Amino acid sequence: MIKINTETHYSIDETLFVFALDSEAGTVFDDKNKLITGIGKVNAAIELTKEIHTRKPKLIVNLGSAGSKGFHKGEVVCCTKFIQRDMDVRGLGFQLYETPLSGVPPVLEYGLKMETLKEGICGSGDSFEMNHSETDYNIVDMEAYPLALIAQKENIPFLCLKYISDDAGSDAADDWSVQVHLASEAFKKILFSSTI
Repeated sequence: MIKINTETHYSIDETLFVFALDSEAGTVFDDKNKLITGIGKVNAAIELTKEIHTRKPKLIVNLGSAGSKGFHKGEVVCCTKFIQRDMDVRGLGFQLYETPLSGVPPVLEYGLKMETLKEGICGSGDSFEMNHSETDYNIVDMEAYPLALIAQKENIPFLCLKYISDDAGSDAADDWSVQVHLASEAFKKILFSSTI
């Protein structure tokens, strides 16, 4: 069982672990229900939608690497709020990050909170951000927003844990290539050492 908090637990067999890249999963998740979506919001949305209808998971866990100026490299942060950071239709009178006519607010609030971890707001977009200066979100990735949105629409509990691999600054690409391989071991300690 995966322990989210003192009252909430989920069976590992009924949990779908979602990664963008196999390097983020390592070998730790080889014997689990693992989905590798590929990079980007569209790939993530397509692959998760197909997998939900095949496996019908009771919990979706998005695990992956992310950049942040507010958290330290090597830290794991629980994201419960999500922003589509490359959605900007202000020219037509919509709010920044709002998807026009979707009924979804600019900040999507959907996700379980793990009591032992710091909480973050994840800005997902189809770019590798290297000059992060936005204050509406404190973590950047490329897949979490659509995964959270799909989980919400399918009424499936969602847990999002991000391993901070870089500071979303000028050295982000070099830092990420070194740090990404450490992510799976960090996730293993959090998810499977607290199993029941």
